[in-house]
Amino acid sequence: MINNKKYLVSFMLLVASVFTSNGQDDMDKFVSNLLQKMTLEEKLGQINLSSGNTGAVLGGGGEGQLIAIKKGEIGATGGSSFESIKKIQDAAMESRLKIPVLIGLDVIHGYKTIFPIPLALSCSWDTDLIERSAQIAAKEASASGVCWTYSPMVDIARDPRWGRVSEGSGEDPWWGSQVAKAMVRGYQGGDLSKNNTIMACVKHFALYGASEAGRDYNTVDMSHLSMFNGYMEPYKAAFDEGAGSAMSSFNLVDGIPATGNKWLMTDVLRDRWGFDGFVVTDYTSINEMAYHGLGDLKTVSALALKAGIDKDMQGLGFIGTLKESLDDGLVSMEQIDQACRRVLEAKFKLGLFEDPYRYLDENRLKNEVLTDENLEAARELAARSMVLLKNDNNILPLKKEGKIAVVGPLAKATGDLLGAWVMYRNRDIVPSIVEGIKSVGGDDVEVLSAIGANLTNEPNLRKSLSSPFAMFMGEKMVVDERSPEVLIDEALAVSADADVIVAVLGESTAMSGEASSRADISIPESQRNLLKTLLKTGKPVVLVLLNGRPLTIDWESENVPAILEAWAPGTAGGNAIADVLFGDYNPSGKLTMTFPRSVGQIPVYYNHKNTGRPFDENNKFTSKYLDISNEPVYPFGYGLSYTSFKYSDIELNKSNLEGNDKLIAKVTLTNTGDRAGEEVVQLYISDPVASISRPVKELKNSKKVMLEPGEKKTVTFEVTTNDLKFYNSELKYDWEPGEFVIQIGTNSQDVNKAGLNWVK
Repeated sequence: MINNKKYLVSFMLLVASVFTSNGQDDMDKFVSNLLQKMTLEEKLGQINLSSGNTGAVLGGGGEGQLIAIKKGEIGATGGSSFESIKKIQDAAMESRLKIPVLIGLDVIHGYKTIFPIPLALSCSWDTDLIERSAQIAAKEASASGVCWTYSPMVDIARDPRWGRVSEGSGEDPWWGSQVAKAMVRGYQGGDLSKNNTIMACVKHFALYGASEAGRDYNTVDMSHLSMFNGYMEPYKAAFDEGAGSAMSSFNLVDGIPATGNKWLMTDVLRDRWGFDGFVVTDYTSINEMAYHGLGDLKTVSALALKAGIDKDMQGLGFIGTLKESLDDGLVSMEQIDQACRRVLEAKFKLGLFEDPYRYLDENRLKNEVLTDENLEAARELAARSMVLLKNDNNILPLKKEGKIAVVGPLAKATGDLLGAWVMYRNRDIVPSIVEGIKSVGGDDVEVLSAIGANLTNEPNLRKSLSSPFAMFMGEKMVVDERSPEVLIDEALAVSADADVIVAVLGESTAMSGEASSRADISIPESQRNLLKTLLKTGKPVVLVLLNGRPLTIDWESENVPAILEAWAPGTAGGNAIADVLFGDYNPSGKLTMTFPRSVGQIPVYYNHKNTGRPFDENNKFTSKYLDISNEPVYPFGYGLSYTSFKYSDIELNKSNLEGNDKLIAKVTLTNTGDRAGEEVVQLYISDPVASISRPVKELKNSKKVMLEPGEKKTVTFEVTTNDLKFYNSELKYDWEPGEFVIQIGTNSQDVNKAGLNWVK
């Protein structure tokens, strides 16, 4: 641990009279005392977040940034390495008041040990393991000096064209809430002042996942009823769990950008929900309010502060304009002090005032990063996140013998296994799928491989995937200049003697994530042509999908006998995929986002409302398409296993309930196959008659159950009136008496039902 005697002496002189413990009173006294000593410029510096690329009002990063820190102009910045973060804190200790710098980083699904993308993690339906992944990420990041992460992203998303669905937990607000809470617990632990925890930042507040047409940074427009019943629950759950900070979203809310929306940032977040942490903008979102038509930088900066924003990320609006706005009476010193106070309180909670170097620990950096234990956890979570979509004739699991042809542009990929938003893309430690199959398969398996096709031949997509931005976010596309015919012939040649073909297709890292929306979310034509050719060989074909979003795979689902959804599985993904393919792990993942048949269905999600003319195949004048089914390819909650499960009818302890009664709903689950396996038992509730139109069903609970072959278990759910509540037309959160339908099953479509009546 680094010590700085000069700082510690100054610190003791500054706070000896007030600093005795980490209690609320001590924090209030300390921060109030510090605020009294600060100049206006120093206060504005604390609410300015500026990366090393721009410095502050000074031009340039590097030394310019350190000079700005010494002048008190930067209160938070990003951190990329132990050495750079130490220099930043050293510079802070040379400032007049020696206020430590808050170091934030996009630790989204791991720091150096990379876990599956968040969408994949959510498909594990295992909050303990999800929490563990965040805990490991916090331990690794904090050893380098990072003490704040821009995660979790809890935006509910129903449009897979939006690239950032990869960063969230899918379409369901209840399950999204469980994942949000687990991530906050994992990052923050029970004590933020411990040097192996980091502060969470809940994003993007609010509604960013509802961007129109799935196009990133696009507008959002919805009713308050839709907001509160369909989108707000995961944010609130994360704040209730104690998340220390929030990030504003880019989009409009009620016609006003979230970053300048007082109703959202103060009336809802502060007054209604009681959030007491600080709010940071997303990257330059204050500046971007000008494009929304809200005014120049000075105007929108004042608007953001008055709305409840506490820290300006990268826009330089607060530090560049608020002094003038204060002089002009557009903002008050009280508002500036409040924002500054919240930022200082976060630093106090993190223990930075006690020791600004507490998150810089070379011993931990050597001993707690990329450990065997961490890599094993990443491998386990990757396997548990995968979803078996199809397995005709029990092609899977593969035998550990014979010849396996592993074909496709992603078969030997390493960096593309990591997914988007990975700051440390250490490809050298990532085994490819080919390497994983060789390792797990053992000496009796011969593995043959060929690229078979380029990722895409579509000019616009190829251009995007070859841009410098693709390199920043993920992997630059590598193009094999041979003709498509030559590539396919090579794949056929290596497959000729194979007993089974594993086709590894889908998306590269740069095809999903931020600024990676796609209008066509099918497998690119170059890859589909390869797949069609492989199927014509008559050999068993297993399709392994690597992707960051649901894809339109209607044709693949009809024609390929076995499909494994592997997502972007992380550092240990190559081995984990092999674990599942060979049956060393029996897949148990379930989809947390619906797979549409066509982009024309989007948005398609399980918890939709009914129409006045529900689908009826015998009546033309009902809600349906002429050319495709209303139903998705794969519904929410769907996933197969190498074994099979049978559900009994639902047993209720009573069918007539009153007031605060508790309903007990039971099913008997039987493993009817010949392998041990896990099943995610899902409970949905329908409210057929209410004061507003309600969803056809809503997920309210789930349990993951392990069963040996032939074993039976009774799975019990307790349902209370809290599970019946919703926001009514007056935005009152309550339940209404009447008829309810309990639904329990293996996914959102395949359920058993039992009715009941519940009165107040």
